[in-house]
Amino acid sequence: MEQEQVILRIDGVTKQFDQTQKPAVANVSFSLVQGDLLGLLGPSGCGKTTLLRLIAGFERPQSGRIEIAGKTVAGRNWIPPEQRSVGMVFQDYALFPHLTVAENIAFGLRYNKKRSDRVAKLTELVGLAGLEKRYPHELSGGQQQRVALARALAPEPALILLDEPLSNLDVQVRLRLREELREILKATGISAVFVTHDQEEALAIADKVAVMRQGKIEQLGTPEEVYTHPQTRFVAEFVTRANFLPAKRIGQLWETEIGCFKVKKESADKEIGDLMIREEDLILQRADHAPVIIHTRRFLGREYRYCLQTSSGKRLHARTSAEIVLPVGTRVELAVAEQAIRFFPPKDTVSDNLAINSCASH
Repeated sequence: MEQEQVILRIDGVTKQFDQTQKPAVANVSFSLVQGDLLGLLGPSGCGKTTLLRLIAGFERPQSGRIEIAGKTVAGRNWIPPEQRSVGMVFQDYALFPHLTVAENIAFGLRYNKKRSDRVAKLTELVGLAGLEKRYPHELSGGQQQRVALARALAPEPALILLDEPLSNLDVQVRLRLREELREILKATGISAVFVTHDQEEALAIADKVAVMRQGKIEQLGTPEEVYTHPQTRFVAEFVTRANFLPAKRIGQLWETEIGCFKVKKESADKEIGDLMIREEDLILQRADHAPVIIHTRRFLGREYRYCLQTSSGKRLHARTSAEIVLPVGTRVELAVAEQAIRFFPPKDTVSDNLAINSCASH
């Protein structure tokens, strides 16, 4: 089996702007293979844009090594941004207002004899054929971002870097363009790293997702791995927006205020903890004497999102198909598939006061 080519390698990279504060990027290591798309996902201030700028060469790391296409660009030696074979797509497009679509795309191809052919191919690829003579102010936001992407792709770099490329677009345009963005990048075969704080965007575009927190990568994996098997509580909370339910172990069961669940193997030696249950995994069943009440209901088009209040006052959230309509104030029992439950240790050693019914009564 042919070994996949590593196009980007980050080894122990650290960047600290102020010695009195924590590093913006702290000892980060990972690699990206040829053709893959990596999403750097995390909240504001987690270090994802700084990491992208380190790869681009706009910032220098205090320690560590960065390698692009087999060439060390930071570490033992320093290579400036323009010599890194990297294409950059900025959040605000950064197009030249006095140049046409074709001229913007061709900007990095001044000495390429086949520049006209390359521009024609790229305008077709990004869906701008026929708009070559227009200026940026004559284009929509989505069209301007396509120009910016085509311009970055034109010199055929080893790597494309995108800094929140869709955040300035309207919702509908953003949803459509994120599908097109993945198709365009895959069609070129060029690897890419993009920054986003939007969980759905990262999961939809990326082959691999790196969830960042406080300058470190909490988890790196496929979208499916990160969503279904979060390794830390932070990843579970940020990516899946899951419910966390305090629980204590009674024999082979986890006892919670909404019912009892089987103890999973990885948590069999624990006495207390939290059960993570994703919103879509909660099953609502009307029951007149159940302790959980529907507090609010929101219609989201293809589904409803319910806010549920337990007898202790805790709020849980559930998503159901649009066919399941339960009025506010309805009492419901909650069920969940065993394989959908994950266990996490408690945030601190002090156990929550649980308002729970005995498992023996279930």
